[in-house]
Amino acid sequence: MTLLPHLAARLYGVPLAIHRPKLDVILAVLGPRIGLGVLAAPSGFTPPSRQAATQTAKVAVIPIHGTLVRRTVGLEAESGLTSYAGLTAQLDTALASPDVAAILLDVDSPGGESGGVFDLADRIRAASSIKPVWAVANDMAFSAAYALASAASKVYVSRTGGVGSIGVIAMHVDQSEKDAQDGVRYTAVFAGDRKNDLNPHEPISSEAHAFLKGEVNRVYSLFVETVARNRGIEAAAVRDTEAGLFFGQAAVAIGLADAIGTFDDALAQLCESVSPLPNLAASHSGSFRNLQMESSMNDRTDPAAPDRLAADPAGSFSQSAAATAMTVADAVEVAQTCTLAGRTDLIAGFLEAKASPAKVRSQLLAAQAEASPEIVSRISPDAAASTAASNPLLDAAKQLAAKSASLKKEI
Repeated sequence: MTLLPHLAARLYGVPLAIHRPKLDVILAVLGPRIGLGVLAAPSGFTPPSRQAATQTAKVAVIPIHGTLVRRTVGLEAESGLTSYAGLTAQLDTALASPDVAAILLDVDSPGGESGGVFDLADRIRAASSIKPVWAVANDMAFSAAYALASAASKVYVSRTGGVGSIGVIAMHVDQSEKDAQDGVRYTAVFAGDRKNDLNPHEPISSEAHAFLKGEVNRVYSLFVETVARNRGIEAAAVRDTEAGLFFGQAAVAIGLADAIGTFDDALAQLCESVSPLPNLAASHSGSFRNLQMESSMNDRTDPAAPDRLAADPAGSFSQSAAATAMTVADAVEVAQTCTLAGRTDLIAGFLEAKASPAKVRSQLLAAQAEASPEIVSRISPDAAASTAASNPLLDAAKQLAAKSASLKKEI
């Protein structure tokens, strides 16, 4: 067995954002390999397997599994480590890929090292402004793992899944009695009064304890502020969780998750939300265009309105500086509205003009009111059915069929 005493420096005397039971397992598994032979691995322990990022349709799935560390040191097989450095590389790859429209974080982790976790959480939060980033607690997103999940724009938790453990812990091992039993005495020669703090071969001093406690509190404040910012809740409310665990609906009720759902539920809804649509391709900077709708319509009674629709679908929209973000669902509804009206040739123009579904309906109804035979003649009872096979936009807009059906009756 290879001894790995250098790992002790990553387990003792440093703040850890990890679920306490998992820490005990790690210490039991690695104890003999870091010089603590009295700690034995629990019977029946099976190391978790590692997974690489995968891609389903337009969604890249990044697994955040096992114990989280800043960098791996060749122990992945023994204790199931996942590094922040590796996750950062997977995130950057997904952001840079033109074939990836969104990212899903598949989280099943008790947390781990605090070093590096908040930098990655900030990176995930920034990434969500470029491409949709969702997370699902499948089934465990505790401590450092929750810090990462909280940075996603939407967090799912399964019915049996849990989130939380928003806290920090540090351990100090006092081996002085064991040293005496073994007939070994360590003498530290040092300069600088604090150089020998947290020496495992003697009891912890009050000064060293105060220092370690201060560092734990500092990292805890970072943790609380990160979650509060990411989830849009008060820091006091985060502290009030007292590092507790919240499962299923309780996680949603307290504001640490957005919805109950399995991994498959989250993946299906994310795939649906990024279904291909006109003008939703990534821009030259790599970010999705922010579709916006313009202000009110004018010249509704213009006899030339039907002709102007074909020439300039946005011609009757003012160029007000006030704009409101347009969702993907709105863009789908615009596409289906035009399809039901028999004017699929206008879809690209309306989207380019950033027109809202309400404005599009008003335009088409106004044109119909002007007795445009072209629009009336193109609408038939089986219009949606006849175009569904050739129009992929309809596949992405099934959930909006009821709304569009009412428009069809009006026209």
